[in-house]
Amino acid sequence: MSVLAAIAVLAILIVVHELGHFLAARLQGIHVNRFSIGFGRFLWKYQGPETEYAIRGFPLGGYVGFPDDDPSSDIPPDDPNLLRNRPLLDRAIVISAGVIANLIFAYFLLVMQVATVGVPEFQYKPGVLVAEVISDTTPAYKAGLRAEDTIIMADGKEIGAGQKAMKNLIEIIQNNPNEAIPIAIQRNGEKRFLQITPEKSENGKGMIGVQLAPNGKGIRRRADNILQAFGAGAAEFERIAWLTASGFGQLIRNFGETADQVAGPVAIVAIGANIAKDDAANLFQFASLISINLAIINILPLPALDGGQLAFLLIEGLRGKPVPTHIQDGVMQTGLMLLLGLGIFLIIRDTAQLEWVQKLFQ
Repeated sequence: MSVLAAIAVLAILIVVHELGHFLAARLQGIHVNRFSIGFGRFLWKYQGPETEYAIRGFPLGGYVGFPDDDPSSDIPPDDPNLLRNRPLLDRAIVISAGVIANLIFAYFLLVMQVATVGVPEFQYKPGVLVAEVISDTTPAYKAGLRAEDTIIMADGKEIGAGQKAMKNLIEIIQNNPNEAIPIAIQRNGEKRFLQITPEKSENGKGMIGVQLAPNGKGIRRRADNILQAFGAGAAEFERIAWLTASGFGQLIRNFGETADQVAGPVAIVAIGANIAKDDAANLFQFASLISINLAIINILPLPALDGGQLAFLLIEGLRGKPVPTHIQDGVMQTGLMLLLGLGIFLIIRDTAQLEWVQKLFQ
């Protein structure tokens, strides 16, 4: 059920994206002859008065088709309601509407989460929790440090609370290799004092052989009223959007180091399934995160994406006339093949990394 829930999330986000294009066209009176979720063979099809609605077998996206370049269309080429015959702004609205729809949908998902199940929040307490002592040969174990201890002072300084506390403690340990550091811990409500000497690692920094974690507990923060839900949803949307955009920036700047973190549909479904299994309420945040990711990816000026088409519109606006059709078609077809190739590669790679698949070959 958790896998089906994750797949349903992806399907809904694709529908939202394509529905944005579709409604932006239809509300402006622009002809639309196809609305498809997925690619490949038909699983279901319905022919409306003007538009064919379909679900196809390869669920790697979807598309809204226009009769502009459909040789079977009986709409005259000079019809003012063909997409290519509309003003630049009308076409830009249609092309960017999918991205806008994903962003709006992500925001309202977060508002719903804040208003109903609440947003997960960590209440920090002073100190840093020792999640695990790696072995009985480590400096931490020899000094008397044990799992579930809370380190509250190090080198005569209170280390504070939250992520700042983790950073402070790690800096003290790394900056004092082979030097005794006095620390204060809390264990079963009692305060104790220890002395620990970090080992010098290969990079010259100190290490004590523990896994650390923030000290505190997770809670869910719900809005008291609908106005508060809209405000808190906006704050959470801004936080997720900023983190997502920063992640893309880091991917571009350090592609060689971060490329292996790029996930395809299989990995996304696996992550979503784990989230649904642990706490289905977190699917709101998962769906909003993926929706924002889809929006950012699609707005990039790459061939076959919405951003690529907007780039052609920008060039048309600067030149005063469209880029020749054969050039646009060539660029878009090349981009589509590259994206499909990347999608297939990610599916194969992510499938091979699934735990149950790896067990088959052990």
